[in-house]
Amino acid sequence: MSQTSTPTRASARLRTPFGNDVAATVVRLQTGYLKELPAAIASLARLRAAAGTLAGSRLDILSDTAVDTKFLSPRVEDDPEPVEHAKHAALTLYAVHQQSNRERGMHRDGFGFGQAVALLAKESSSPDAVRRRFVAVGTAVTFTEALHHCRGLVRLLRDKRIALDYGLFADDLRTFQTPGGPDTVRSRWGREYHRIHTDKADSNLSEDQP
Repeated sequence: MSQTSTPTRASARLRTPFGNDVAATVVRLQTGYLKELPAAIASLARLRAAAGTLAGSRLDILSDTAVDTKFLSPRVEDDPEPVEHAKHAALTLYAVHQQSNRERGMHRDGFGFGQAVALLAKESSSPDAVRRRFVAVGTAVTFTEALHHCRGLVRLLRDKRIALDYGLFADDLRTFQTPGGPDTVRSRWGREYHRIHTDKADSNLSEDQP
């Protein structure tokens, strides 16, 4: 699959066109929320309430979570496709991540999930507890199980005001659902976690969101 360049200082990893599409939706919501626009605040409240639900189960959030047809297969299936599960999960988790934070956006280009968790461990008073949660994500067998552990880490990221790239995250969640995908994502997140550069990670905390 072709990838679209998204220049960042934090990561050399590129988002796919699907990831860019998800990131654009998140940026739209984030911009409105930080400007305290009522429509964006209401949208994030609905998305936050839908965290942990299945894609397509909440009609009131489809205006944000619906996937562009160019990313869907031509044949309509009864069950949601991996891209639909991925976008739904990414947006609802972003809403959890941004909750009650009107000063700084929790989406930040270029910070992969493994990088964000590495910084969380560095900032935490109990880094071993963070590592255990991260390992639990890595040993998850099903997509639902992985999301359960991701939600716990996202709440901790929220508490420390540590951002991540929700476009990259959506790409990873889609990959997880493909044959061999869990191993690919585990390896990717593990490399991000262990190869993080401290100066670049710290900018996650210190710099303003573009």
